[in-house]
Amino acid sequence: MTKFGISSICSAFGNNVIGTRVMNQGDFLAVADEALQSHDTSGDRVEGQHFVQLPEAAVSMVSAGVGLVKDQPVEHFVVREHRGEVNCYLHRAHAADADGVAAIVYTLDAYKADPGVDMSKEDFDGDVSHVIVAVLAFAGPQSPLTTHRFVSNLAGGNKEALEWDANEIRSRAEVINSYWSEWRVVADHHEV
Repeated sequence: MTKFGISSICSAFGNNVIGTRVMNQGDFLAVADEALQSHDTSGDRVEGQHFVQLPEAAVSMVSAGVGLVKDQPVEHFVVREHRGEVNCYLHRAHAADADGVAAIVYTLDAYKADPGVDMSKEDFDGDVSHVIVAVLAFAGPQSPLTTHRFVSNLAGGNKEALEWDANEIRSRAEVINSYWSEWRVVADHHEV
């Protein structure tokens, strides 16, 4: 069995979550372990950084991280601070039903080597082999990076982005712009 660490930037396992929320942690980690064991690493763009598609059984264990924004009244939004920025998020009660789930899982060595990682903020015990960096519960079209994460990656926050050429950057930007004009990240209500 894989010994997972949860990255300090992965909030999906918390109680007041912005984005995808794991509702059943124990069962989810067991399903993630099975999926990781059968993951084909030949499609990974950076060694040790895995995009692991989880089986349908995982869908009932999560709340999707997005909802449709069309015709939502202002009272369906909550203001939250996330990663140093204050933004409006759609309340989790208006999250779309999840269609699928994936996890971004790094080997411990790949995690330590990532330029955006500050290991002093991590709290792993010695036998962690893999780190869950993100959990993505999809609804509607597969969501691209947020605009903030996209720009952060371009500025050196992720090794994969260093490989993107100008055409790929433009193509990704178009997809991001189109998607986020219709969908919004959801958040649990959090009293300030």
